[in-house]
Amino acid sequence: MEGKEPAAGSTGDEGAKDALGKPLGPTPSQSRFQVDLVAEGPRKSCGDIGAASKGGEEAKGRFRVNFVDPSAGSESPGEPGGGSSEGGNVSGVQNGGDTVMSEGSLHSGGHHHYYYDTHTNTYYLRTFGHNTMDAVPRIDHYRHTAADLGEKLLRPSLAELHDELDKEPFEDGYANGEEGTPAGDAAAAYTPDSKGVVKFGWIKGVLVRCMLNIWGVMLFIRLSWIVGQAGIGLSVLVIGMATVVTTITGLSTSAIATNGFVRGGGAYYLISRSLGPEFGGAIGLIFAFANAVAVAMYVVGFAETVVELLKENGTLMIDEMNDIRIIGAITVVILLGISIAGMEWEAKAQIVLLVILILAIGDFVIGTFIPLDSKKPKGFFGYNAEIFMENFGPDFRQEETFFSVFAIFFPAATGILAGANISGDLADPQSAIPKGTLLAILITTLVYVGIAVSVGSCVVRDATGNVNDTIVNELTNCTAAACKLNYDFSSCHSQAGAECHYGLMNNFQVMSMVSGFAPLISAGIFSATLSSALASLVSAPKIFQALCKDNIYPGFQMFAKGYGKNNEPLRGYILTFLIALGFILIAELNVIAPIISNFFLASYALINFSVFHASLAKSPGWRPAFKYYNMWISLIGAILCCIVMFVINWWAALLTYVIVLGLYIYVTYKKPDVNWGSSTQALTYLNALQHSIRLSGVEDHVKNFRPQCLIMTGAPNARPALLHLVHAFTKNVGLMICGHVHMGPRRQAMKELSTDLAKYQRWLIKNKMKAFYAPVHAEDLRDGGQYLMQAAGLGRMRPNTLVVGFKKNWRQDLLSSQEKSPCAKDVIVKVDYSKKSETDTSIAFAPSSSERTPTPRKDSKSSPLNLADQRLLDASSQFQKKQGKSNIDVWWLFDDGGLTLLIPYLITTKKKWKDCKIRVFIGGKINRIDHDRRAMATLLSKFRIDFSDIMVLGDINTKPKKENIAAFEEMIEPFRLHEDDKEQEVADKMKEDEPWRITDNELELYKTKTYRQIRLNELLKEHSSTANIIVMSLPVARKGAVSSALYMAWLEALSKDLPPILLVRGNHQSVLTFYS
Repeated sequence: MEGKEPAAGSTGDEGAKDALGKPLGPTPSQSRFQVDLVAEGPRKSCGDIGAASKGGEEAKGRFRVNFVDPSAGSESPGEPGGGSSEGGNVSGVQNGGDTVMSEGSLHSGGHHHYYYDTHTNTYYLRTFGHNTMDAVPRIDHYRHTAADLGEKLLRPSLAELHDELDKEPFEDGYANGEEGTPAGDAAAAYTPDSKGVVKFGWIKGVLVRCMLNIWGVMLFIRLSWIVGQAGIGLSVLVIGMATVVTTITGLSTSAIATNGFVRGGGAYYLISRSLGPEFGGAIGLIFAFANAVAVAMYVVGFAETVVELLKENGTLMIDEMNDIRIIGAITVVILLGISIAGMEWEAKAQIVLLVILILAIGDFVIGTFIPLDSKKPKGFFGYNAEIFMENFGPDFRQEETFFSVFAIFFPAATGILAGANISGDLADPQSAIPKGTLLAILITTLVYVGIAVSVGSCVVRDATGNVNDTIVNELTNCTAAACKLNYDFSSCHSQAGAECHYGLMNNFQVMSMVSGFAPLISAGIFSATLSSALASLVSAPKIFQALCKDNIYPGFQMFAKGYGKNNEPLRGYILTFLIALGFILIAELNVIAPIISNFFLASYALINFSVFHASLAKSPGWRPAFKYYNMWISLIGAILCCIVMFVINWWAALLTYVIVLGLYIYVTYKKPDVNWGSSTQALTYLNALQHSIRLSGVEDHVKNFRPQCLIMTGAPNARPALLHLVHAFTKNVGLMICGHVHMGPRRQAMKELSTDLAKYQRWLIKNKMKAFYAPVHAEDLRDGGQYLMQAAGLGRMRPNTLVVGFKKNWRQDLLSSQEKSPCAKDVIVKVDYSKKSETDTSIAFAPSSSERTPTPRKDSKSSPLNLADQRLLDASSQFQKKQGKSNIDVWWLFDDGGLTLLIPYLITTKKKWKDCKIRVFIGGKINRIDHDRRAMATLLSKFRIDFSDIMVLGDINTKPKKENIAAFEEMIEPFRLHEDDKEQEVADKMKEDEPWRITDNELELYKTKTYRQIRLNELLKEHSSTANIIVMSLPVARKGAVSSALYMAWLEALSKDLPPILLVRGNHQSVLTFYS
């Protein structure tokens, strides 16, 4: 906390009053702000209230506005009790590498206060030459709301800076105590009592813990046997290979741990914040379980050693197996007691165990220099070049191989995450984890190599233990090193070799035999097993607690609760204890051990992969303070971990993969509502960006044409049928953008725009719509539509198809436009078709059932829906359900480039529509119907589009029925200008004011076209009244010649009383081809 200014509470109101002779602003009861003096001089402690007046002189008008939180009761931030000292206090007491954090330095009091930094004229005039409420850069602006390391300062928002003269600051409620802010609520929920919290330094917290976890029973019991099997050379290679894997993982862990503040949760926290909750959740669960079972494994190792001692002295309680269970159960209860007593006790126990372990190693080293004659028959002769040369090469026996020996040794190298696993209890995880972990790997590796070389240079592979095997006469056929030292152990190689119980190959207790004081080696074995068990017993609940806090598995939420000053996961301890006890009672650890090793390796692999992934994603947030890592070396480390998993045990490796994959799929399916800025997000963005840029350099080709639709939906949930219909032919095929034009006052609209953007995009994702939401603010709907058509999309991912819902009430809106209503609804009735000739976009106009659907009133008895309206109401939801064996009727009257045919084909490729058949209707002459049908069938077969029928309509140009013509004339009557019945000036004025009105001249000019629309409606009713959907060529209106009202009347007449109809008009460039 060095270098931080004292909080506002560090100087009292009285002091400020004394300094300036009057109070500095209103009291908390009068205002929700309080102005306190902040000293610019040397840092003062919280208790140094008396120096406030001096501070006042030094401040020269530097103030801070304090938000007074009503929830803080009567205590005001100005009082020493209510405020906090963010670094004013002595930051901690150094005690053997530990830091005891004070309340002020770790957490700011019992209540969270949010501060605004403000300055008076003098300070800013002195610094910048003008007065401003802008905040200067400081660490407090960048804290999380729930951070437990100090106050969260809010800098003024940009809106407040723009409006500082117009309104009172903080009007938007950021610091409104009565309403509360989400940030404040989050902070209030996270207020542990932090007085006297013990935080460990890098030595006690990481180095000691990692060394104890890495040095296991293997050091004392199996290392000598590995040297016997593999020889000194290959043993050093085995240790080196294991060290390579652990060192790379250590470097990767250091990189992640130094890329920002690390909370508790160890490997889980590192992986989840890097790769996201899916991998983190999977690894967190199996890593916590692996640590819990590892407790059982280490405790059974301890119990077996104790039972061996009891057996030698003939004091077994019941039998070997049950004695192991009894001793194991008692041991794990004692370890649980130490853990629950608190981290400080656990750390003290670890120090004691480390001292014993180092004494045991020292005991062995001293023993190697004291070769006693009594030990020579057992194969120990002291350092000897002959023995070194003989033991240098491998001598694999009993079907052992290099890889089987490696598999036995590798678990001895694990345990490097013991320090990282208690990251939440470290004073400075960013510094402690790299230093402690890497130094622990170095020290333990040197000790392993040193002991392997020592034992290989002192002890022969086979010895009888028989004192009478000394050589009296020279033997000509004995070339072993022991022969040159006057001992003949050649009988070990004969058939009776089973009598040999000594030497590297036959005796697991070689280190006890070599050592100066054998009981100390037994104490070392006890220390190694118990320390590893204790470390695992602490790690498992901490990881599990962090996992539960994130609520990735909702069923485990109860284990998130912490108790006491250090937020100890007592429930997690009990669960870990029960798991460990269960496996101790089973006592079949030979099957469990390889699975546990593989669980650890899986987490190592993912930590390495996290670093590679984060580096690959090139996220600006990936800035580790630890620079000695390389993304490719991390990738090699991840691959090595996966290979080692198979080397250790292939079926356990497969089982681990299956479990991780299963948990990954589960978490992906559940989609936890978290956002940690993972590298997965960063890489997704990078891939999208690179592919978009690559795509923009590719020329369009007719074979790759796909409809990229801009749908004028407004709010996406307002027009579900339109959305589902377009989604039917764009899902996994093309782009779909939901356009929404916001109108009204700009400031209000911009606020709505930002909230709607997040809300509706979430709505689309939740409803499994593969679409984007694009809101825009405009003065009216026409401008908004044009903005969207010009600006929506990116590069090649731009809309080429416009989709508009048909406006059911267009007649009422058009007539109401005479009143020039401010909402400007009338502009929807005319779409600017100039886009067709000026751009490459194909335009589709969709009178969709959702827009034509009347809204039924609640009192359905008084206003029953007519048959047509009821059918349209049903149609509004029909695209959401599976379509039966019905037809999609395509009325391909005009060749627009093939879009009218492509869209129905794409619809039939979807699961909901796959049972529907395409029927094609075309215009033709009566005397050429067969010829036209064959020509169309040939064209469709060349396009490879399946169809069930082709109908050639020879009677399109027949005059429609009189009643239908009369109904059309009645519909357009309110929109006619009737200029022939008016004076010329009046008619011209009306035409200028209301350009959408239909003139008599226009009606006469386009009579044929009008009759065609009415006639087509008759044919549609005759042929396609049972179709699921009709796709038809959209009539084109000559720009500037056809009025809005007449065009809308044509569409109304064409689509009246029919199933949902999609009117499509391509831009007359081919979107279909029969060339390969």
